[in-house]
Amino acid sequence: MDSNAKVAIIGAGLMGHGLALVHAIAGHAVKMTDISESQLATGMELIGSALDTLVAGGSVAKPETAAILARITPVGTLAEAVADADFIVEAVVENREVKTEVYAELESAAPATAIIASNTSYLDAFPLAPASLQSRFIITHWYTPPYIIDLVDIAGGPETDPKYLAAVRDHYAAIGKKPVLFERFVPGYVANRLQAAMTLEITRLLDEGYADAEAIDTSIKYGLALRMATMGALMKADFTGLDMSRRALANKMYIPPEVKGKSETLEKLIADGKQGVMNGSGYFDYGSMKPEELFHNRDVGLLKLKAAVEKVEEEQPLRPQG
Repeated sequence: MDSNAKVAIIGAGLMGHGLALVHAIAGHAVKMTDISESQLATGMELIGSALDTLVAGGSVAKPETAAILARITPVGTLAEAVADADFIVEAVVENREVKTEVYAELESAAPATAIIASNTSYLDAFPLAPASLQSRFIITHWYTPPYIIDLVDIAGGPETDPKYLAAVRDHYAAIGKKPVLFERFVPGYVANRLQAAMTLEITRLLDEGYADAEAIDTSIKYGLALRMATMGALMKADFTGLDMSRRALANKMYIPPEVKGKSETLEKLIADGKQGVMNGSGYFDYGSMKPEELFHNRDVGLLKLKAAVEKVEEEQPLRPQG
């Protein structure tokens, strides 16, 4: 797949609009569609806002924005979006019935040579796709916001032709993304599975009164995250010494928390109307700051951090290069 490939994005929501922007920045002509006309319009507005953020963060030059926007065309139907597509990205809600309907429509509407990718997280999408699509059906799972977070999980199904996995992996690597290719689908891949395990422990600390939100996030930001940003988890273990990891396992001092399926702390916050950034408070109070301002500040901060990590990796490598 090259920059001349035509891309269709199905779904203009939280991930869809970001994926449209990712591919447009990479030089692709993109058609984006959504079942909701209002969501499609909102998606285009969000793309404009995201581009402003990328300019502010130094990731995109201001003169390039007009050309990037010109590559993205909103269209009203799936059939119109995929009619001449080389690569189709499905980014609809993670719902079995909805995805099945989309794949059924793609069976008749998509060009016979188009690669079809799903942005599913935990749902195994392969059994939902018609037999005629299986050889060219893959998963490309992104993280929010995809125009800043470079990790892409790529997985094939039992009948996926490996050449399509390799083509997509190589293309994303060439445009600066960090693809991880899985031999088979595993719900949550690596990052989401680790995040889910950490969430269980965070929930226990909160619910049982061992630590509050401030203590937990301070511990993550200034303890775990700073080291993991440059070393990851397993290289960090190498630097600590693997004998210590072995002793920690042998001591059996850590007991994983029970999977309850709910959190008393979280339930109370929601009952009190605290839903997070979008309504001004969640685990933290965001005062009078508007969601747009908070998301902008988050994204610019991520861009600066990303640039700093890349500079550290270049100037102080921790493994032989090349």
